[in-house]
Amino acid sequence: MHTPLLRVVATGAMGAVVAAAVFALACAPRGGVAGGAVIAGIEQHGKLSADRVVRIALAARVTVASVSATTKWRVDEQGGRQLLVRGVGREQWRIEQKQGLLRIAGVGDDATPWRAGPFVLTPIANDGMVQYGGRRYRGTLWITATDSGLLVVNRLLVEEYLRGVVPIELGTRLETDRSALEAQAIAARSYAYIRVPSEEDPSRAVSWHMLATVVNQVYAGADVEHPVVNAAIDATAGLVLRYGGLLVDAPYSSSCGGRSAVPHDNWRDAREEPYLQPVDDINPATGAAFCDIAPRNHWTAELDEAQLSEAVRRALVAAGARTPEPSAVREVRIDDRTPSGRVGTLVLRTDRGDVTVRANDLRAVFRDARDAILPSTYFSIDRESRLRGHLTGVALRGAGNGHGVGMCQWGAIGRSRAGQDARTILRHYYPGTIVGYAD
Repeated sequence: MHTPLLRVVATGAMGAVVAAAVFALACAPRGGVAGGAVIAGIEQHGKLSADRVVRIALAARVTVASVSATTKWRVDEQGGRQLLVRGVGREQWRIEQKQGLLRIAGVGDDATPWRAGPFVLTPIANDGMVQYGGRRYRGTLWITATDSGLLVVNRLLVEEYLRGVVPIELGTRLETDRSALEAQAIAARSYAYIRVPSEEDPSRAVSWHMLATVVNQVYAGADVEHPVVNAAIDATAGLVLRYGGLLVDAPYSSSCGGRSAVPHDNWRDAREEPYLQPVDDINPATGAAFCDIAPRNHWTAELDEAQLSEAVRRALVAAGARTPEPSAVREVRIDDRTPSGRVGTLVLRTDRGDVTVRANDLRAVFRDARDAILPSTYFSIDRESRLRGHLTGVALRGAGNGHGVGMCQWGAIGRSRAGQDARTILRHYYPGTIVGYAD
């Protein structure tokens, strides 16, 4: 997960990252939670009073949205003003747009009149799911016509949303990793609740809170759900991270390389938080990082002469240059490092002068031949090759995969396998926080 938005509280829509509300019920205890190996809080009906409804943007700017459901379903105009279509199963219908209006069409010429929308697809049976893009989703689908096409939003409860997030973000289904799954569920829930207001705003009914991509948390719907993951989510239902009594943001990334980072290491103008400090992630029993089990915790990247020249151009673009040109590189020098040991400033010495690259831009500037960003900024210069005073190649040797702020996901898995519970894992990666129930 990648997030430059680090706030203690947040409401309403915020450009590329916004939040919503989930679902409600049950009397769960409030305040901090301390001790104990079991995290519980689900009532008989499995709903909590703190639950909210979240709105997740699945697609935007599409011309046609093919929709269906796993059971009987219906499509209404917003607010139930008009029932448009009833479906009986998995048959595909198309929602089309023209000049800001919508219609839903079936096979042949079967179509509704053009209407303002938005259209709301709802399964009629309690166990039904809506379908879009070849995937099943819990909740409902809201389809809206915009200036650039169709916006498809999945509205569902936060606890249901997490079932399509945790198995993708953590990538494990093993019972031995149960504590890591519980920690991931709490962190992901906190991240979501920061972006989801406690009360639904009717004026924003057709907007969205988060994207279903790495811009926020990767969300893949009901098809990725797994019993082991669902059990971890249920066992932590309604639980979030708090610092000083306030709900906190909880960023995380794949692996930290042995030491976590701070927000400013990665994101411009990021707000520093006391619970997001560099922490060592070394296993005292082995002397190695807990995340050394990650497949990409240690990496190398090689850039040839052309790639170095292109890196100069990208760095100039990041600095605001309007018509930058590539330039031959004479030297690559690390000028300083951050408190977590990551590269803070790197200088590219060229025939036309020095180009300084800040930490926030490093990963994007040094893209490889496949246009993939650098795994992390936790690296050193391993070797160089030269010809006639210019660099013809540079090899970087690094550790970690991702921004490194907050919880190290592979480190959490390693700690879980070493016997640590979810609270211990979270206290380590988010110092000073406690686990408590959401308001």
